[in-house]
Amino acid sequence: MTEQTTTELQTEPNVAEMTNNAESIPPEELERLTTEIIAALKTVADPELPMTDIYELGLIYKVDIEDDRMVKVVMTVTAPGCPVAGEFPGWVKNALAGVQGIMDVEVDLVFDPPWTPERMSEEAQIALGWY
Repeated sequence: MTEQTTTELQTEPNVAEMTNNAESIPPEELERLTTEIIAALKTVADPELPMTDIYELGLIYKVDIEDDRMVKVVMTVTAPGCPVAGEFPGWVKNALAGVQGIMDVEVDLVFDPPWTPERMSEEAQIALGWY
């Protein structure tokens, strides 16, 4: 059985967590993948709040990198009635496809727990004037 370790993707509380089920991937490679995954997620904007990205908004709950380099993302949207909710998984998958070393991406869109503004990073709060 693979031992699971968890580290924060970023120092902001409640933004996202990284779960590494990848014992066979060297630590330097995991660090590079984490950095590039964050950068890729930050290229995806929420059309309803375009001043910031889905990562800083706190829409990404969890990213899991497994030994086979499969990346599993758990995310949400700002409201269950979001008109582009069905498109977000494809946008995230496309953004992460550019990260070298990832074999495939699976995106799980969840509504529980619901997103709240407290999940936003300080950067997003400032960009939206909510700070």
